[in-house]
Amino acid sequence: MITEETIQKMHHLKLTIMAEAFRELLQSPPEQQLSWEEKLGLLIDREWSDRENRRLARRVREARLGVRAAIEDVVCEPGRGIDKPLLRQLASCQWVTAHQNVILIGPTGIGKSYLASALAEVACRKGLRALFTRVPRLTEELAVARASGAYGATLARIAKIEVLVLDDFLLAPMKDSERRDLLEVLEDRYDKSSTVITSQLPTKTWHEALGDPTIADAICDRLVHNAHVVALRGHSMRRRKATAQLSPEAQDQKP
Repeated sequence: MITEETIQKMHHLKLTIMAEAFRELLQSPPEQQLSWEEKLGLLIDREWSDRENRRLARRVREARLGVRAAIEDVVCEPGRGIDKPLLRQLASCQWVTAHQNVILIGPTGIGKSYLASALAEVACRKGLRALFTRVPRLTEELAVARASGAYGATLARIAKIEVLVLDDFLLAPMKDSERRDLLEVLEDRYDKSSTVITSQLPTKTWHEALGDPTIADAICDRLVHNAHVVALRGHSMRRRKATAQLSPEAQDQKP
């Protein structure tokens, strides 16, 4: 009776996993009995691990990753532009601690968005807040926020994100209002948090592509000068994945 009351109290205290572990310990055979210290440690470890997993799942969900990616699955090949030492360096998130940026450039399908998502996911594992968004979607969100009177609050929310992924930068020409909105976001983040940029254009062409020389100077200054620039090369990873999913018969028929 006392044992069941204890388990019910655990449930009321929202210690559900600890209650389940306690019940398992009570049902274990005598020859597998642990010491009092070992039992307490097991109960706390189970509850701690469950809460950490739930916190991680919440951070990943809030990050709105474009694809569910893992840093361990990033392909490192000779000539691809990213090797294992560089990947380990990025996976350590020391660049986040130093408030540095990461710029991923390369042709479409090369895996920029996947790598950016993997960097955001590993940041979530380390207890950091991340957010993945395409630049056109971000500028649209800021335009709506300005019209609704929530512009300042939206900028403040984005500024609190420790790793912000801006996908498809300069995929299309930017309007003046969009350039200014992006500058506001980057100004709030400069030397305080980290931004990951993916773009098909090399950084040396950004100034011209942005159009307005003054704003281009300001944007490039806040993005490029403290960034790790990774130029991805090689065959399309998207095409490689699609080919791998084909049946052997379909691959034989493929021209």
